[in-house]
This record gives sequence, C-alpha cells and structure tokens, in this order.
Amino acid sequence: MTNPSLTSQEIVDLNREYTFFSWSVQNAVAPIPVTKAEGVYFWDADGKRYLDFSSQLMNLNIGHQHPTVIRAVQEQAASLCFAHPALATEPRGRLGQKIAQVTPGNLKKTFFCLGGAEANENAVKMARFYTGRHKILARYRSYHGATSGAIALTGDYRRLPAEPSMPGVVHFLDPYCYRCPFGWTKETCHRECIQHVEDIIQYEGPDYIAAIIMEGVTGSNGLIVPPDDYWPRVRALCDKYGILLISDEVMSGWGRTGKWFAVDHWNVVPDMITTAKGITSGYVPLGAVIVSDKIAGYFDDKMLWCGLTYSGHPLSCAAALATIQVYEEEGLIENAARMGEYLAQRLAEIKARQACVGDVRSIGLFAALEIVKDRASKAPADMVEVGKALRANGLFTFIFRNILFVVPPLCISAAQLDEGLAIIESVLQNRG
Repeated sequence: MTNPSLTSQEIVDLNREYTFFSWSVQNAVAPIPVTKAEGVYFWDADGKRYLDFSSQLMNLNIGHQHPTVIRAVQEQAASLCFAHPALATEPRGRLGQKIAQVTPGNLKKTFFCLGGAEANENAVKMARFYTGRHKILARYRSYHGATSGAIALTGDYRRLPAEPSMPGVVHFLDPYCYRCPFGWTKETCHRECIQHVEDIIQYEGPDYIAAIIMEGVTGSNGLIVPPDDYWPRVRALCDKYGILLISDEVMSGWGRTGKWFAVDHWNVVPDMITTAKGITSGYVPLGAVIVSDKIAGYFDDKMLWCGLTYSGHPLSCAAALATIQVYEEEGLIENAARMGEYLAQRLAEIKARQACVGDVRSIGLFAALEIVKDRASKAPADMVEVGKALRANGLFTFIFRNILFVVPPLCISAAQLDEGLAIIESVLQNRG
C-alpha cells in the first residue's frame, strides 16, 4: 500500500527513479504528484487543484471517479476477477451486444483487447486475412499507437525512431485546411486532398491494398476536422476498389465529438471501428475492434489468428458497460454537443481578441487552438512557457507542438469551461 505520508517530492522521486515516463527524456520530466480527483478536477499531494482540460489523455470522458463505474468494478471483482479468454462471461456478452446497438450500420461483432494500439494491430490483421491483400494506407498527420505495427500506421514523427517496423504501410497527405498541403484555401479548395487519396491508390495498386485507416477526427496531431464530404468520398473510393475502411475512434469516439462516433457526423459506416479510451473512460484498460457482418461472417468457418490473455477481461467489460450506462443516463453525449457549440463560440471570441491564435478547430468537446508567431506567416509559436504558465495557474491540458487542446470531460459545465478558457486567454495575453 502507498504510504499516505509521502511528500510531493518523495512521490515524484520514487516515480522518476523506478519507472519510465513515456515520450520523454527521463531527466527532464516534471510530473504532477496526483493523489485524488473528482468530476473535472484533480488535486496534487499538496492540495493544489487542477482543472482537467484534456480528460487526462483524451480518455476520461465521463469525468473522474464516477461512482457508477467504481461500483461496477467493485461488484465484478467480488464475483469474478478474471476468466480465460476462451470462456464466456456475462459482462463480455452484454458489452458486445451493447456496442452493436450504438455503433453505426451493420457493425455488430467485437474483438476485445486492452488498448488502442492493440485494436489497430488486430484490425490490420483482420483486414489482411479478409482481403488477402497486404498494404494499408494511413495519413501522415496521425497517431495509431506505439506498438510495432501501430507505430508503422502512425504518420507523425514518433514513427521514425522505431523504423523499420511493420511493412506494407503507405502514408498519404491530410485534409489540413489551415495548412493545406496542396496550397489552397477553404475558398479555393477543389478537394485535391481526396483526389490525392485515389492517386495513391492507383500508384500502390488497388489489388494490393487491404484497408485505409483514418482517425474519425485527427486527434493528437492537431485536431484536424475534415471537410464534410471527405469521409463520404473516401468511403466511395473504398467501395470502388474493394478496400476496407477502418475508422480509428480511439480518441474521437464515445461522445467526444457530440456523437457516439465521429463518423456519425457524416453518416458513414466504416467496415471496422477501432476504439479504446472512452469505452471505459480509462477506469480500466480496454480496446475493441468492431467489425461489419460480412467480416464477422468470414471468420465463421476460418481461423481468427488473433488472441491475447486479457481479451474480454471481466473487470474491463463491466467497467465499459457501466460507462456506457453513464453516457446514456446522464445525457453526456448530448451535453458534449451542447457545450461544444458554446465552446466553439468562446474560442472564436478568443481568436478575435488574441493575435497569436492563428486558427481554432472544434467539433463537440474536441477542440484546439493553433498558436502562431503571427497570422501572416503562420509560423508556429514556442509553447514551452505557455505550458508552464497554464499548469502554474491550475489548468492541465495537452499541447502538441504549437497546438493547445481543449478536450475536457463530457460532464463539464459552461461555467467550468469559462474558468479554463479564462486561464488560457490570460496566459496567451501575457506570453512573451
């Protein structure tokens, strides 16, 4: 048991000496020694309160320490903590049924794992088994996980030190309207970003491509919301060439955008959805690959070469069922849509007042400000001091390069949004 008398510094020192922190130079980390949390707030060992504007790692959608989920985990632990993945359990079956009810179209059957990276790796395996093809197309501004296969799908800079990794992945450019890779503006756009996808398909050979994988809305690489016709037209390309379409909803799913899944905004039914994070709001690890009837049927009489010890873990499935119950009973997805409209309005006002805000992007409670040195050049601003100032003022959020995220729990109120946005604007006003 953790010694409750440990000081803040002792907690930090223990963690730094005996554990690794991800994506960090170890001597440079300065973690907050968190000890308790509730709703949209958490506290450090000295009693300082932080407003959680990133839902920890964009996963704590229902907020901290929800009693419904805590109780479900406790009750499940009291009756059955673990079961062999070849055994059937009630929470596993009930969760599979519930997922089929909230996913779009004919997505019905689920393979359970423990996180987003595992979900994406298993989706790739299923796509290759089903199609008999081996290439996978993914976007450059993307993150799909850090395991060997998932990091190959990932397009961003974190992929490069891990190469060579899983072969067969080809990357393509993104619909990043603020920094259009094709040189257009929103007013002059001809959707070259979509024609580009078909060009890549032709270059790589349609008969060799198993799947295209895309985040429903690009998350940690800048929160890129695609044009409204992007997903439908990529879906049409996949249908045209017999390519499977995989929507990575690890971050953008479970109400984050104001819909159950981001693709629901464009009435697109992918062949697979991969997900994690918000499925349990991070209370217990869980990932999932949800597939269409046709893919599920393929494995009725063929071996599914996928498996792991903790597939369908009873505690994880019980937590997920309780989390979905909270989404429904407390109207959190509706609140995300409603508060998302308010947030978009407030971010537009901040942009109008602060010249360093080059762009704001949002969909539901999935939002970001792109901070620049000046709007004419769009040169990215240095965010190191901004990040320090936000934390010093009691705001915890995610910063990727020059992009400041606003991704709070879905239970947040307008007053709590205002509280955090006031801190952000004060720091931006005083930067430099």
